[in-house]
Amino acid sequence: MVHGTHNAVEDDRNKDVLIYINGEYFKRDEAKISVFDSGYLVGDGIWEALRLHDDVLVFLEDHLERLWTAAATIGLKFPFTKAELTGTIWEVIQKNDMHDNVHVRIMITRGIKKTPSQDPRLTLYGPNIVIIPEYKKASEESKQKGITLFTSTIRRGSPDYLDPRLNCHSKLHEVQALIQAIEAGADEALMLDINGFVSTCNATNFFMIKNGEVWTSTGEYCMNGITRAKVIQVCDRLNIPCYEKNFSLFDVYGADEAFVTGTFGGLTPVFKIDGRRIGDATFGGLTQQLSKGYKALISETVSNA
Repeated sequence: MVHGTHNAVEDDRNKDVLIYINGEYFKRDEAKISVFDSGYLVGDGIWEALRLHDDVLVFLEDHLERLWTAAATIGLKFPFTKAELTGTIWEVIQKNDMHDNVHVRIMITRGIKKTPSQDPRLTLYGPNIVIIPEYKKASEESKQKGITLFTSTIRRGSPDYLDPRLNCHSKLHEVQALIQAIEAGADEALMLDINGFVSTCNATNFFMIKNGEVWTSTGEYCMNGITRAKVIQVCDRLNIPCYEKNFSLFDVYGADEAFVTGTFGGLTPVFKIDGRRIGDATFGGLTQQLSKGYKALISETVSNA
């Protein structure tokens, strides 16, 4: 059985979900896009993932800002405003009569190509917009079980060739890292930066705890995680020392606790790394405190919406 940070509670309603593609709706097994799509051909696209809690899209502005920054980075001009895209997202949610524990994936590619090619000038029309809403509630059992990590030999790249902060469709290096971890018997991959310091995981951001202090990477070589930023905010609220700094596996192996963060799973504890137990290999007290603080931040956002 697959185990990891994206384990969700099974929900039969997902088989009837309607998928949005360029203004039209399709049943799950009928949702298709051209083989000449830029995203399919060369990974030329960007994406975002949102959570719907109690009829509120949590941290929406943060996600939109990241999406627009990604578009500017790859030179993709949107023919719509943030308000218009927000309206479309809500239309998709309402079309599916969704209200809570929903994960919304937004994928935008440059468009349809005349012929297989990297050249953006050969794009006939676009962009292509796909929105996939799903009922996805994180498995609490999986969270209590914790995850194991394996340090991949594949590094997080330098910002001068593919900035790790960019949420793009070109994820092959992360897939390769995950495959290494799976073959080593772990759930997910821990990735180092180009200097050998701990950066992030293949799909989540990494934190460690030592002597009451929370450490995470500098942010230069890791995903521009919104949940990561919110956890740092929670640390500030709770007066818990939190440092964005360089640290190595030497520090990680001696950590008292470790956890990863992501939009879907929130905070997920890490019990083992490279076969080594982290602390007591439990959902540690400080990690639980931060998890509660993060959930409280979500509740506040919902209440103030």
